[in-house]
Amino acid sequence: MTIAQLLADYRDGSADPPQVVARAYERAAGAAEPTWISLVPWSAIKAWLAQLYAARTDLPLYGIPFAIKDNIDLAGVPTTAACPAFAYRPMQSAFAVARLMAAGAIPIGKTNMDQFATGLTGTRTPHGVCSSAADPRYVAGGSSSGSAVVVADGTVPVALGTDTAGSGRVPAAFNGIVGFKPSLGRISTHGVVPACRSLDCVSLLTGDVDGAARVLAVVSARDADDPYSRAPPPEGCRRLPRGAAGARIAVPRADQLTFCGDRVAKAAWSHGLRRISALGWEPVEIDLEPFFEAARMLYEGPWIAERFCAVGQFVADHPGDVDPIVRDVIMGGRDRSAVEVFAAQHRLAELRRVTRPVWESADALLAPTAPTLFTAAEIAEQPVARNAVLGTYTNFVNLLDLCAVAVPGARRADSLPFGVSFIAPAGADRSLLTLAAHWSDEHGDRARTAEDGGVSV
Repeated sequence: MTIAQLLADYRDGSADPPQVVARAYERAAGAAEPTWISLVPWSAIKAWLAQLYAARTDLPLYGIPFAIKDNIDLAGVPTTAACPAFAYRPMQSAFAVARLMAAGAIPIGKTNMDQFATGLTGTRTPHGVCSSAADPRYVAGGSSSGSAVVVADGTVPVALGTDTAGSGRVPAAFNGIVGFKPSLGRISTHGVVPACRSLDCVSLLTGDVDGAARVLAVVSARDADDPYSRAPPPEGCRRLPRGAAGARIAVPRADQLTFCGDRVAKAAWSHGLRRISALGWEPVEIDLEPFFEAARMLYEGPWIAERFCAVGQFVADHPGDVDPIVRDVIMGGRDRSAVEVFAAQHRLAELRRVTRPVWESADALLAPTAPTLFTAAEIAEQPVARNAVLGTYTNFVNLLDLCAVAVPGARRADSLPFGVSFIAPAGADRSLLTLAAHWSDEHGDRARTAEDGGVSV
């Protein structure tokens, strides 16, 4: 189920919003997996559907059901961040949620997640571990675990997540879907429980790149209530040639890549490198070490103090109500010094300067989304170390003020999903989605122009 297909079905009369939304709601209510934390009361959904019928039918997301990660506010429905003791009932919806609903989309419910968005596995939750939609032995990835699964299993065509260290991209890779992390400030985080407020992004999880582009067109706007909000750049900013022909793609040196001994993942990556040439793109080999150094700052450096700033006092006051690993991570930021913070900021500025030539020689960087997948049993054996492994290729993106989109790569020989990510500087969101659409072969009749909210090609 994609947004484009649903809209086409509505136009030709082969489907109607009440039928589609009811089917999504029934699937959510009957889900065997712990993917949902709460559902919107059906009475509220019926009222929204009635309002929808009274509105224009040409709304860009007319009758599209969607899911919301449970650290994002929906008016009247509890927000818990997967911590029941933290729950509150917001009077106002988050900016992104309000924009979606104004565009005709219908929220179904709130999805499971790593508590306080602190984790990349989807296992740090009191509601039960989310499994990959591709294979129940494997974790769904996190922290936007439930949002990824409900898109992958066909319940909804789009879900909102968040992404600070890869929380929207890793679960997208583990479930064979698209996970888009926009430029910082491109989508307002007003109404989102913060993790690292200066780095947090609302992420989009969809079945295809076209869907991500359509939703981005709706939710991308300056928000006066969010001090980190930035206006979308001019349409011509870093625009690729028509059809993305001749794109230059940066790729890491082979000796800098790790797959943690996963030979099947390494083979899938090699297939991806061959696809670059098949698409007529030019590979440009780069040094990834400066990016890795920035990545290490996120949890090994003083940015962990920003997590304590966000929810640390609650964690300190309610230690028994918080997942032990999440508690240890957040409390680890309590005693970081201002000297450490400024020293790290200065080094990060240097790393941004060092990495800038990459964007002068290439249109985007292509990297694996994660080195490997882990089973739930493997995560339980080494919950901290293996969680850290999953952020190898994602942790640097927000710190370096980049945008990224995770898309399915070559399917592994063992039939598990394998994801790759396209990464580019802030402001290149549209061009990045164009590249990803061509990688995924979303062109011709399936592509849409920028004017109707789809992929610009």
